[in-house]
Amino acid sequence: MTVPASIDPARLLSEHLERAEPDALRAMLQTFIEALMGAEADAICGAPYRSRSDERVNSRNGYRLREWDTRAGTVDLAIPKLRSGSYFPDWLLERRRRAERALTTVVATCYLLGVSTRRMEKLVQTLGITSLSKSQVSVMARELDEHVESFRSRPLDAGPYTFIAADALVLKVREGGRVVNVHALLATGVNADGHREILGLQVTSAEDGAGWLAFFRDLTTRGLDGVKLVTSDAHTGLVAAIGATLPGASWQRCRTHYAANLMSATPKSSWPWVKTLLHSVYDQPDATSVHAQYERILDALTLKLPAVAEHLETARPDVLAFTAFPKEIWRQIWSNNPQERLNREIRRRTDVVGIFPDRNSLVRLVGAVLAEQHDEWTEGRRYLGLDALARSHTTTVIHSATNTALPAACEAINA
Repeated sequence: MTVPASIDPARLLSEHLERAEPDALRAMLQTFIEALMGAEADAICGAPYRSRSDERVNSRNGYRLREWDTRAGTVDLAIPKLRSGSYFPDWLLERRRRAERALTTVVATCYLLGVSTRRMEKLVQTLGITSLSKSQVSVMARELDEHVESFRSRPLDAGPYTFIAADALVLKVREGGRVVNVHALLATGVNADGHREILGLQVTSAEDGAGWLAFFRDLTTRGLDGVKLVTSDAHTGLVAAIGATLPGASWQRCRTHYAANLMSATPKSSWPWVKTLLHSVYDQPDATSVHAQYERILDALTLKLPAVAEHLETARPDVLAFTAFPKEIWRQIWSNNPQERLNREIRRRTDVVGIFPDRNSLVRLVGAVLAEQHDEWTEGRRYLGLDALARSHTTTVIHSATNTALPAACEAINA
């Protein structure tokens, strides 16, 4: 890709008129803006593009594409990349995006409600929002709230959602003059096109069966169907809600959460060895090898660590539920550990705030982060191949043979 360093306006206009381009205005605008960005990047580098100079302090490293919406239509701009540091035309484009605006309103709300610590005041000054009025914050918050609510309540019409994952994050909110813990319930899924989606977000006072049941009922009301496998931790209320609202779905115990549970039953000195053995189960090439490796681990631990062996034997149906599906599916899921990465991205934003001034601000920020992530997944590569998904749709899982926790959980929630 070559972007001109300078422009001859008369020649540029003549060339476009000679070619009789239908989008001449948009093409000329693109050329003009890219030349401006190139000149700015050259100034940062200390020398023109592709020229040798003793004054050069940086150099170019290709381009990245970014869409720019104008009255002349959408323009695909080539933004220069630098080998050291980064370049972004703040005078032309807005940096990302809804989540940053949400973060700004949350911090501004904290400031206006009088909960600003020294850390919060420094952050406010860094973001440049010390002059925001209550009316400005209200307008910004209302716009974001409308977008987040629309995203959270949208129809789930891209199913079947063969694989979904559920988890909860504990966050702090001020309520009634004190700081309390609330739980942000999250669900992600893989749609019929193989792309990942953010399915839902709700905030509850406790991570109990009632909260999870209401959460999954909302998902099914909005159109969630075709679920074959749900991955989550072993929280009783969560497992019960899955069994009550998603009949026909198998439950897979989360790899990360189960490792933490197993560690609590393992002597500290033996944990590195046991952890390596556990990870070897997920690294097997096929279902037969997975079950064989699990048997070998049980044999190795029965004499040395009988409590650990019993823990593994009890959890076997729930830990190995994934083996009923094509290996391309579970090898992709285990290799990326997507739910934990999503949680880290949320934490990266919420840790800046610390204590939210109210639940609305929490939903605003977390919802905006999830909406951005959802857009990136939708525009990115397929997470799972269509062939593997098609084979998964024909997989039949008999819960009595593969899952022990679901029937017991269903009995508990119906009691």
